[in-house]
Amino acid sequence: MRASELRVRAPSATPIAPARPAPAPAWRAAEGRITAIETGGTVDGPGLRFVAFLAGCPLRCLYCHNPEATEARNGRITTAGALIDDVAACTRFLRPAGGGVTASGGEPLQQPAFVEAFFRGAKELGLTTALDTSGFLGRRATDELLDLTDLVLLDIKSWETGTYERVTGAPLRPTLAFAGRLAARGTPVWIRFVLVPGLTDAPRNIAGVADFAAGLPNVERVEVLPFHKMGEAKWEALGRENRLAATPAATPAQAERARDIFRARGIPTF
Repeated sequence: MRASELRVRAPSATPIAPARPAPAPAWRAAEGRITAIETGGTVDGPGLRFVAFLAGCPLRCLYCHNPEATEARNGRITTAGALIDDVAACTRFLRPAGGGVTASGGEPLQQPAFVEAFFRGAKELGLTTALDTSGFLGRRATDELLDLTDLVLLDIKSWETGTYERVTGAPLRPTLAFAGRLAARGTPVWIRFVLVPGLTDAPRNIAGVADFAAGLPNVERVEVLPFHKMGEAKWEALGRENRLAATPAATPAQAERARDIFRARGIPTF
């Protein structure tokens, strides 16, 4: 047979089914309510933070500067997946210097499943996570959620129980119990204390918080936050009575005196 007569028969082709896209992680579908986001936060944890303000809070703090977030119905519904997609667009700004995401509020532990999903997505992006909480609903934080939490910003609003209840309308004990649980786990904590003239600024009250903080091995720092008046317009817009309308803002000197009480116990204080 001459070479010109050779015919090569191609093997029969087997149709290849198109690859199916991998299913989306289950956490992406978790729904929650948020009132706002901040994409360049610098005061709610280390580095630059993507801060999600979650709707709903069981406390009614007299000095709340996010009163619009106390009612869950005021929030818009979103999914953890949609929120993380927004975070992903910011990662090149967030990753340097240990930046990441912070769940704030309101009270984020009113929506613990959503926070867990939010943090799980952040971890997949290689970001740090911070939980800004009063600790009152600490029992709702599962071990799985705390495993995903790099830092807790724990608000201890007063040491004297009567003052705490006057400030928040709730008891202090659940917050202290949550602080103990975090200490047992070794979860890093930054304690926050709001200094309100004539309300939380008694030296013995500050000393009580300081002694408690000094006894916790996982407390990395204390932040003394001077009471300010910036939230008053929100109270007025919501038609709510502002019982601290006549209370002056805390002065820098008052804040420094409070910080000195913490520093005297060897606690890094800002």
